[in-house]
Amino acid sequence: MKHHHVARGRAEPRRMGNAAMVITMLLSLCVLTYIKARYCSTPFPKAAEEMEVVEIDEDYDSTRYKMTGPIGEEDYDPSRPTCYVTSKRSERCAAVGDIRVDGNHSKIYINPLDKEWKTKPYARLHDAVAMDDVREFTLVPFGGANHTAVPPLCTRNHSVPAFLFSSGGFAGNLYHDYTDVLVPLFTSTNHFGGEVQFLLSGIKDWWLDKFTPLFRQLSRYDVIDVDNDQEVHCFPRIFIGATFHRAMGIDPARSPGGVTVADFKRLLRRTFRLERAVASRTGAPRRDKPRLLIISRKSSRRFLNERAMAHAAALAKFDVRIAEPDNHTDMPNFARLVNSADVMMGVHGAGLTNMVFLPSRAVLIQVVPFGGLEWLTRVTFKDPAKDMDVNYMEYNVSFDESSLRELYPRDHFYIQHPYDVHKKGWDAIKTVYLDKQNVELNLTKLTNTLEQARDFLPEP
Repeated sequence: MKHHHVARGRAEPRRMGNAAMVITMLLSLCVLTYIKARYCSTPFPKAAEEMEVVEIDEDYDSTRYKMTGPIGEEDYDPSRPTCYVTSKRSERCAAVGDIRVDGNHSKIYINPLDKEWKTKPYARLHDAVAMDDVREFTLVPFGGANHTAVPPLCTRNHSVPAFLFSSGGFAGNLYHDYTDVLVPLFTSTNHFGGEVQFLLSGIKDWWLDKFTPLFRQLSRYDVIDVDNDQEVHCFPRIFIGATFHRAMGIDPARSPGGVTVADFKRLLRRTFRLERAVASRTGAPRRDKPRLLIISRKSSRRFLNERAMAHAAALAKFDVRIAEPDNHTDMPNFARLVNSADVMMGVHGAGLTNMVFLPSRAVLIQVVPFGGLEWLTRVTFKDPAKDMDVNYMEYNVSFDESSLRELYPRDHFYIQHPYDVHKKGWDAIKTVYLDKQNVELNLTKLTNTLEQARDFLPEP
């Protein structure tokens, strides 16, 4: 018995050593953990997932919203045409009177109305490819001496105004969700204080489910699928089409109530219950280092040395997470993950749109693929970051860090003259520099970039 007791005593340190080894391995694996949450059962077609479209700077007409009258009527002005362009990207129609929406037949009967109008309620007027996938609605006059249209009878009456918009076009790509739909929708409807009925065209069930929490912040009423609803909805007022200002941006001088991007971010914080308001050099409470979130991609523009990058970041004293958002991602959980980050990094693509969930004064590092693409990355994410109170940095990929080196020699036309390739149009840019390129970051250069990012973060 005594011998057995001694043998067990000798084994004890070994067990403790093994346990420590297992714990160490688990902690190491945590650094490299991929966080993938599935949300929706219906996948978006692959071609649309990967669609990237060049954004352009916009200028606006000099007309501003009418800021007098009862709440909800600020942007209705009877002296204007029923439908009018509010920017190169957006058209607005507004009417007051006897309004009957027969959405199933894409018709809106209005009395009084001077003439027939046609409109597509999606903020991308300049883009024929996008607008081809947006349902057109016809505004039909009735009731006057010169109008012979016979409107359908109302089957459902509403006392609040209607707001009609579309999730056609490029919606389904996260960048376009925010740029073309959600930010313009907020700009155009926040002032209603929830007293507005949304009519949504081009619904994809998974897309509606994804953003319903946000719609519930803007409207007290369930969204109506206007394309497939069999009712004739009658309203005292209707607004069709949201107003675009700039990519993921708001001009407070042209928004009802003077709302800003900061107001939009506050709405997102309420919607998804995001706890962190401000980033920190020491990270969130109960952490002693900042968190780096690496946005992963599976298709083009992948990080070829992603795990080595995570290891280098861990050595630089960052708490590292790697995540791959897609159209199935559980939006509330992913929003909270992004909100927990102090630094977010990814190759140019729709996934960087998640910067809308970053806390103030966090850092966004956009990895710019080789090919003279700085002008594109500026308009899509660099310029919006400032409005969102996010510090912006770029990591510019060299030829030696690009997989293009395996496709073309250094003296190839595509490598030596990228701006001449740009002159051939978007399809050429996409084919050469986006669809066929992956990146392998230089770890020393990456570490230096992360140290600079740490310096941007506020002291606790």
